[in-house]
Amino acid sequence: MIDLTRLNGRPIVLNSDLIKTAESSPDTMLTLVNGEKMIVRETIAEVEERVLAYRAKLLAVVAKRMHNFADLERVAALASLDLEAQPPAAAPIKPAEAAQ
Repeated sequence: MIDLTRLNGRPIVLNSDLIKTAESSPDTMLTLVNGEKMIVRETIAEVEERVLAYRAKLLAVVAKRMHNFADLERVAALASLDLEAQPPAAAPIKPAEAAQ
């Protein structure tokens, strides 16, 4: 959860996992995964910094609970996976192709 400020000055705590996109026009508009739009006073850079700090804090908590270094390395590796860079999955084989 990250602390933000609505454009009207009211504070809000937002689950950062719900942010789909952020754009500046000139105010920062966050689009959430459910399609809701939210305008906040913070810049995109500030929102990004708060999200990264929150996730680092979560990883630190997980690291403290790990019993050995190998588990910590595994968590760090999983957290740094770039799923966008993975090759696309092979297309499923159609029944007609399987018979050949």
